[in-house]
Parts: sequence; C-alpha cells; structure tokens
Amino acid sequence: MILAAETNESLAQMSNTLVYSSMAVYTLAFLAHIAEWVFGSRSKVGRTAAALTQPAAAAAKVTVQVKGAGGTTVLDRPKVVTRAAAGARDVPDGPGAAGGTVKGDLYGRIAISLTVLAFALEAVGVVTRAVSVQRAPWGNMYEFSTTFSTVAVGTYLGFLLAKKNVRWIGLPLVTTVLLDLGVATTWLYTESDQLVPALDSYWLWIHVSTAIFCGAVFYLGAVATLLYLFRDSYENKLANGGEPGSFARSVLERLPSAASLDKFSYRVNAAVFPLWTFTIIAGAIWAGDAWGRYWGWDAKEVWSFITWVGYAAYLHARATAGWKGRKAAYIALIAFGCFLFNYYGVNIFVSSKHSYAGV
Repeated sequence: MILAAETNESLAQMSNTLVYSSMAVYTLAFLAHIAEWVFGSRSKVGRTAAALTQPAAAAAKVTVQVKGAGGTTVLDRPKVVTRAAAGARDVPDGPGAAGGTVKGDLYGRIAISLTVLAFALEAVGVVTRAVSVQRAPWGNMYEFSTTFSTVAVGTYLGFLLAKKNVRWIGLPLVTTVLLDLGVATTWLYTESDQLVPALDSYWLWIHVSTAIFCGAVFYLGAVATLLYLFRDSYENKLANGGEPGSFARSVLERLPSAASLDKFSYRVNAAVFPLWTFTIIAGAIWAGDAWGRYWGWDAKEVWSFITWVGYAAYLHARATAGWKGRKAAYIALIAFGCFLFNYYGVNIFVSSKHSYAGV
C-alpha cells in the first residue's frame, strides 16, 4: 500500500516535470513562430499586396477553337463563386507567415517541429497524471486545462497532417497554450487525488472528453473568426483605395483571404456543433444518474445551454443572407466567450453542483 502511494506520487511529480518541460519547448516554438513572421520576405508580401488590388478572375484567359467558323476566339475563364461572407471579394490567399521565402519557411518548420515535441511532452504528462490517480485526467480545472491545451494542439497538428493550410494558426495557438499552462500551473494547480463518488462514473470519460474536444475546435474557429474580421477590414480598405499601414501590410497580407478564413471558421464550428449537442445530452444523462434529475438549471448547465444557443444562432445567421459576414462573426465570438465563461467564470466565481474540487 505504501509502495503504491509512493509510486503514484512519483508519477504525479513526473507529470508536473513533463508539463513544465512542454512549456519550455512551447516557448521556443513561440520564438520560432515570431522569427517566421519577422524574417518573411517583405518583397514577396508586397507582390501579394499588389495582387489583392486586382480581380483574380481577370488574370486568366482560355483560347478555344470554334468548329465550323475556321477561326479562334478568346473567352474569359468562368468565375467560380463560393458561398462565404456576404460581399466577399475575389482575392487570393496570402503567402503565409513565411512570406513565401525559404528562410521564413525554415523558421516555420522549426516552429512546427518544436510544437510537435512540446505536444508529445504535454500528452505524456497528461497520461502520466491519469496513471498516477488511475482515472480520467480531467477531475479538476488544472487537469482540464492541461488536457484542453493538449487536445487543441493535437487538433491543429491533425489539420497540418491532413495538408490543410492552417499554419497561420501556429503563433496565436502557441501563445494561448503558454498562457493556459501558465495559469494552470500558477493558480489552478491541484494535487492529484481521487474523485467524489458522483464523479466516479464512466460518464466522466464520455461527457468531459467530448466537452474538451469541442472546446479545442471552437477555439480554432474563434481564432479564424477574429483574424477574418481583421483581414476583412484590411481588404475593405484596399478595395476603397485606402493605404493600410506598414504593420497591416506586413501581417494581414500574409493571411488567407477573408473568404477563406470565414469558410474555415464556419466549417469547423458547424462540424463540431452536433458533438456539443451530444455533450449537453450526455451531461444530462450523467446528472440523472448522479443526482436523480436530468436538468436542474445549475449554473454550469445553464451556461452550457447558452453556449449551445450562441452557436446555433451563428449557424442560423450564416444561412441568412442579411447576417452573413461580420454580423455572423460577432455572434461566433460571443458564443465562444460564453464557452470561456462557462469554464473559468462559472468554475471560479459561481457556486454550483459542478464545483467539486474547487479549482
């Protein structure tokens, strides 16, 4: 018995060491991402800016042989219209943080490699924490935070593995992960311990794991939505003949177009929304098992439902002509704000049945 307790304590200490090690590597990845943005070629970005002021569809022609007429004619290539934000402009995506240069790309690849290493260290730390207490590693806010950041980074790396153009998320993601882990290790840390009986259920694995995954995907969607608002304002200024500042040209020109960012945020939010619905339903079933009632208007339950309503309103707005674009983006950010308050605000400032382990 004593030997088992000492082993569990050693595993808990190892988990802490791995989490701190991942923070150190994430810091190096952060610096590498900064270098990627700083050393990206200005000239390449400048050429991209020039391309933004010209209609992309007018750049290509198609020559066809007209049978029977004996001559040729030149036809414009048909313009492909995608469903995105209302009034979306036909502009190309930027070259990315690296600016399309070898040097910038090198720093970017170093940043990705460091992110993979940090992700592996943190993931092993989360698993080690689980082994030390022999349960799911999300029984308190510290464990939830470390697991959340691990899943968020893992989702991002999954997009990269699938050859999706999402490397622009790297810098804001790593920055957020460092803040999340800093808060977790400084203010939210809780010694590993067993759960109260109401939480000792297989629904802990189902309900909380889906909530963590949904939050990670909602986070990626929120980053894309926020960048969409900046990029959309930038494109509007160019379209109206304005002159953006040097910082805007250096940063915003490298991002995907506003239409691409809007499409990405919509797709990820729409894809994970059914899973968030399942999360709420699973929580209600678990509440029925633990407390004898499926819904009791507890603070956590209320804000989970408010978050659901927020994302439902966003998806409805995206399907409504007058609410596409910036209006829908504002709703998406409000919905994600509700998710954050449901986690930090309710857990820290509101007393509820979900306040088992303090933080």
